[in-house]
Amino acid sequence: MGVRSVVKGVGEFLVETVGEAVAEVVLSLLACALLGLLALIVHVSWSFSPRVTIAGAGLLSLAVAHGAWRTFRTQAKARRRRGLAAVTRVVFTATAATAAFLAFYASGCGCL
Repeated sequence: MGVRSVVKGVGEFLVETVGEAVAEVVLSLLACALLGLLALIVHVSWSFSPRVTIAGAGLLSLAVAHGAWRTFRTQAKARRRRGLAAVTRVVFTATAATAAFLAFYASGCGCL
């Protein structure tokens, strides 16, 4: 191996390492901002009307539960995805992805 290939390899390693560090910082800041936004939404909703907040949380929980049921039930019993079933599957998937994102990245931020 020549000196050029060694220098090129070290340069690529440094670029990759710095890129990963920057991506980690950006994702952590995004997770903290999302967590703060969710807390602000709950606070504003609760100050507006606690009953509506609880009803909304109940409806969201119902939609997530139905989406999980539709997603994980056996395919032999499943029919075509239409209407409400498709919407609740999307709600479940988005909620699960957001929860996983927050659990992984926001757990390391100082905002908790």
